[in-house]
Amino acid sequence: MPLLEKLRNFLEANHAAYTHTVHPAAFTAREVASAEHLPAREVAKTVVVFGDNGYHMMVVPATRLVDFQEVRLTLGLTHARLATEEEVGKLFPDCELGAMPPVGSLYDLPVYLDSSLAGEDTIAFNAGTHHDVVHMRTAEYRTLVHPTVVSLARVEAARHGW
Repeated sequence: MPLLEKLRNFLEANHAAYTHTVHPAAFTAREVASAEHLPAREVAKTVVVFGDNGYHMMVVPATRLVDFQEVRLTLGLTHARLATEEEVGKLFPDCELGAMPPVGSLYDLPVYLDSSLAGEDTIAFNAGTHHDVVHMRTAEYRTLVHPTVVSLARVEAARHGW
């Protein structure tokens, strides 16, 4: 499956400066960073959250986790949870599960960009498949997508082998 057609059309219609790369299958944002030889802090992962008033697209660096307490506080929600795989499949029927691009306007979803990722010079993200990645300047991404920039992620806790 090549670069998601609706994403390509969106980028080209908006005269976006981007590059497209293809790599062997990578299923997590950290694996994408490794396959693309990029710092994980520049690779975006798209996390879909369901709250009081519907679905929301969270865009966080591969190095961080969505903090649901922050999401509830920031978005003024009484509850928030991770969307199920079934829900994600219905919301993004043209994407491989877990490879949706962080472009909410393509799916009628509001986008929230974590402030730590907003501060990076460049951003890379899945383009609908586990093989395709779009690279662009973060400023360009912000101009195209108009995300709300908020602090909604936390550093992953150290993992111990015991």
